Amino acid sequence: MLAFFRRLTHSKVGVVITFIVLGVIALAFAAGDITGLSSMTGGAGITGGDVAKVGKAEVTENELKTQVQTQLEGFRQEQPTLDMATFVNQGGFEGTLDRIISSMALEQFGRAQGMVVSKRAVDGQIASIPALQGPTGKFDENLYRQVLAQRKLTDAQIRSDIVRDTYAQQLTIPSTGATQVASQLALPYASLLLEKRTGTIGFIPAAVVPAGPTPSDADLATFYKRNVARYTVPERRIVRYAVVTPDQVKAQAVPTDAEIAQTYQQDRARYAATEKRTITQVVVADQAGANALAAKVKAGTSLADAARAAGLEASTQTGVEKAAYAGTTSAQVADAVFAAASGAVIGPVRTQLGWTVAKIDTIENVPGRTLDQVRGEIAATLATRKSAEALSAIHDKIDDSLSGNATFDEVIADQKMKPVTTPALIANGVNPDDATSKPDPAIAPLVAAAFQAAEGDGPQLVQLGTDGGFAVVALGRVVPATPRPLAQVRDAVLRDVTAERARQAARKVAADVLARINKGMPIAQSLAQTKLQIPAPRPLTASRAQIAADPRGAPPALALMFSMAPNTAKTLAAPDDSGWFVIKLDSIASGNAAGNDAAIKAARANIGRSVGREYVEQFAKAVRADVGVKTDSTALARTRADLLGQSGN
Repeated sequence: MLAFFRRLTHSKVGVVITFIVLGVIALAFAAGDITGLSSMTGGAGITGGDVAKVGKAEVTENELKTQVQTQLEGFRQEQPTLDMATFVNQGGFEGTLDRIISSMALEQFGRAQGMVVSKRAVDGQIASIPALQGPTGKFDENLYRQVLAQRKLTDAQIRSDIVRDTYAQQLTIPSTGATQVASQLALPYASLLLEKRTGTIGFIPAAVVPAGPTPSDADLATFYKRNVARYTVPERRIVRYAVVTPDQVKAQAVPTDAEIAQTYQQDRARYAATEKRTITQVVVADQAGANALAAKVKAGTSLADAARAAGLEASTQTGVEKAAYAGTTSAQVADAVFAAASGAVIGPVRTQLGWTVAKIDTIENVPGRTLDQVRGEIAATLATRKSAEALSAIHDKIDDSLSGNATFDEVIADQKMKPVTTPALIANGVNPDDATSKPDPAIAPLVAAAFQAAEGDGPQLVQLGTDGGFAVVALGRVVPATPRPLAQVRDAVLRDVTAERARQAARKVAADVLARINKGMPIAQSLAQTKLQIPAPRPLTASRAQIAADPRGAPPALALMFSMAPNTAKTLAAPDDSGWFVIKLDSIASGNAAGNDAAIKAARANIGRSVGREYVEQFAKAVRADVGVKTDSTALARTRADLLGQSGN
């Protein structure tokens, strides 16, 4: 299943988020529940080349195809091996069409209400995309144009999408925050959560059930053909890359004696002798109070105790220099404090906040450091800076070459880099043809970039770590998903056929056990009649609240028990295909949350998490009805077939 897609479109986050991917960047924008909100109505009034009409606007076949492709690339961020067929067959086609239609309807509705989206707002969204920021950390116009060219998109298309989805965001986000639910509405749900069920569960392991005769070659061939996907190597990609690291520019980064001396002179104040003092002080609102407090301290009371007695709190600054201290108080106070001896009490001195009384706790004289003493420190700092500058210069030169459509080989030759070509790797970086192959964390970002690229895309730059290193990455070749020959996987097929037969035999045993239970035989007795070495049945008890509270979700056996009628039994395949469960529901104890404030409060919170989505769904449906939506089923079928590569079949 396309779990990530369904998690997105059915979660609260999915109410307002859709991803569009432009090459190596992700352009994220809010789209207000624009996936799967309502079914489309069919088609009079649609002109040739259009798949839908939304108010006065049309959705063209090309627009739909482009959006489906970019949506697919967005989901590949989570599932790099996802292909078009899986995406379309799992609802990606319909979801993308619904997103387009709903966002267009919401845009037209918003404009009709006098809403606007400014050019500045759109500029801000584009500029805020981290992947479009250059080495300086600011938006890089050239990088943006390069990405648009690679993806065959225009600035106007991107801006149109952002404008459209900003309208959708502005119209729907207020509703997603609705969380208020009346107590009376929550009461029946709270009572349901308090319901308790008791049953009995037995297990029939497939491993203890005879699997029958050894499978024949024909059996293996039939099973292999029926389950060929199980023995198919996922899509693989050959990655070409060349790495630039700080070590490669190490010679250029060595600072000269002149550079070290110049830096020392520029930062001379940093290395000069200085005096640091630890100072305790308190600020008093009026002069009389400050005089009284200062007198107590001079008489021997600690400043902290004297301040506390006056209802104040003293503060201490440790090892502070004069300039820093003046920044937190005033130049007048700093002059007085740094002119006094250790142990002296200063003040009261007038400041903007009141009257300051201070005591010098300690004085530390820090001697200055000569050039020879700090040479190593300065050299290390300069080396780091020069290394970063050298790497940045190489990065910029390569980036300029790529912007001019230079090939991977041309860039490598120009920069005298050492290219590396990987074997055909699957998305996690493993070579499936090598049993000892393991993912290499060092090239994981490069493999990920290659799996996000499309055939024909130019090379790209990928950052490596935080030391300024980077790599030039190009997609060498795509190896489509390919089934391994039966002869190569015969042992695995034999093992799988035997296991499948054992599971089916265990299923028949479970069905026989179930039949006897439903005729009135106790579950323990029915299990015993199998004459197999199986575990004894055990009790199963839980409340709905316990199941709801489990962050991992309800175990399948418990979930089934809460869908059964009393005194009935059902079978359930074990999640790991290791056998079959037989579950009997013995009793149901209904819950009553009346007067249980905690249970009602919890139910209100749970319902409140989904009520906003309901509001958004209903609002979007109303907007679509108001604007008017028509679709052409023939054009949609043709577009879907084109995406699946079925046109003309």
